[in-house]
Amino acid sequence: MKRQTILLFTSALLIVGVLASNFTIGNAAYTTISNATFDAKVNEGNFNKMMDVLTHKRCVNCHPSDNIPKQGEDSHPHYFGMARGEDNHGYKATSCNTCHQSENNNYSGVPGAPEWSLAPASMMWEGLTRIEIAQSMMDPERNGARTPDETMHHLTEHELVLWAWEPGLNAEGVPREKPPVPKDEYIKAVKQWFADGAIIPESK
Repeated sequence: MKRQTILLFTSALLIVGVLASNFTIGNAAYTTISNATFDAKVNEGNFNKMMDVLTHKRCVNCHPSDNIPKQGEDSHPHYFGMARGEDNHGYKATSCNTCHQSENNNYSGVPGAPEWSLAPASMMWEGLTRIEIAQSMMDPERNGARTPDETMHHLTEHELVLWAWEPGLNAEGVPREKPPVPKDEYIKAVKQWFADGAIIPESK
């Protein structure tokens, strides 16, 4: 009987030891399923597809660093001395919406989309690196107080953002350049990047 008791006690200790090896106590860093399946190369690939679009002139022209909207494939300052104004729509006498309507005007070459506007001054991207742009757009103090989910929806659903793939013709009747990543591929990459935690790759 004594021998059986010793065997049972020894077995119990072994079981406790096995269980203890699978759990940590205190300030342990638990690995979630999403982190366990996280692939740094896939994340960087999705990040780069997203940034190939966000650093394209179709986006950066409306995210200037000097309050002067840019235009054209060479991102020159907007003609007629246009500037940001108090509400990102120019000044009263030179409002953006005097020319820019809710859709492209291929007769005049004036581009247009719903809510045409400069990005707020806090969202100045011109001259920033990809890492700096990503940090800016994920910072609630600079992105219009958007949550990550709201930022994701803005980047993939807002009509002014998606206008980049339907930029119309310029004044010479020449089609404007589109971003280098197809729209569906861009949207998929952005959504996956956010689903994986919106992790910004370390600068190299």
